[in-house]
Amino acid sequence: MLIWAEFLLCAALIAVAGVYLCRYGDAIARATGMGGTWIGLILLASVTSLPELVTGVSAVTGADTPNIAIGDVLGSAVVNLAMLVVLDIVRRSESVYLLVDRGHIISAAFGLALLGLVAFGLLFEHVGRPPPIAHVGWSSPVILVVYLLGMRTVFQYEQRRMAEYLQTTDPRDSSIDLADAIRRYAMAALVVLAAGAWLPYAGADLADSMGWERSFVGTILVAAATSMPELVVTITAVRMGALDMAIGGLLGSNMFDAAIVAIDDIFYLPGPVLRDVSLAHAFSALSAIMMSGIFIVGMVYRPSGRVFGTVGWASIFLSLIFVVNSVVLFLYGD
Repeated sequence: MLIWAEFLLCAALIAVAGVYLCRYGDAIARATGMGGTWIGLILLASVTSLPELVTGVSAVTGADTPNIAIGDVLGSAVVNLAMLVVLDIVRRSESVYLLVDRGHIISAAFGLALLGLVAFGLLFEHVGRPPPIAHVGWSSPVILVVYLLGMRTVFQYEQRRMAEYLQTTDPRDSSIDLADAIRRYAMAALVVLAAGAWLPYAGADLADSMGWERSFVGTILVAAATSMPELVVTITAVRMGALDMAIGGLLGSNMFDAAIVAIDDIFYLPGPVLRDVSLAHAFSALSAIMMSGIFIVGMVYRPSGRVFGTVGWASIFLSLIFVVNSVVLFLYGD
């Protein structure tokens, strides 16, 4: 019970601090004129992915639990894509694929490519076992380069899309106290840093006490805890009617999560981190790839039909993949 309480306390702290991170991160964006632009979207995505970053670095350094680090990142990617189902359920009257900008295809495609690189690197390290670059695997620098290329491409698209708006409107909000927003943002970030740093230790203890595999705990439980900020942002954005912001945050977080694999690899000094983790993580990577593909198809095809008046066919497939991935990791994770 104490171990469960410890784990749930970390998750609760991340969830509560995540609310303030998003609130004051958005305030900073609006006070500086970044709201609605590429920089604003990147700020939102990086903020909500902060728990995954801190948890991953803590897991591969002090806690020495690389399975939890990689499971957390890939599990978060699957959870983020599963949140698209929540959006579709809330917008029951009309499919979300009809309401959002098609530019999200760019972020989804780069996320798919990055997750593919993670899956390739995982298989390559287990099968080919190539000599590392210093202590880092070959896929890590490629992941970082593709991530930066993706950010540049999204920036160019957003720059063209927002050009007319920025020419006629000053996006800055002078009514917001920027210094106060930065101070409160920093305080919330410290809470996330502390809880995220302790989370892999709690996850490892939980896995040992329950007799569960660490790949399963990292992918399902730890990923659910570190995805609390994304959930908060998604619910808040839906209430505001800002579906583009919600989906942009989820897809941007997926891109950042894939880049975290490379960052974890840099901090993991014993060798390539993907070589020392379970091959079962490939299931999560492939699940996220399939889910990204379904989202892209939905954005291109823009289905308007609803199954039994609830959700679209895309959401049904996303839900099935999420459930199958969880079951497979529980049964075959190590």
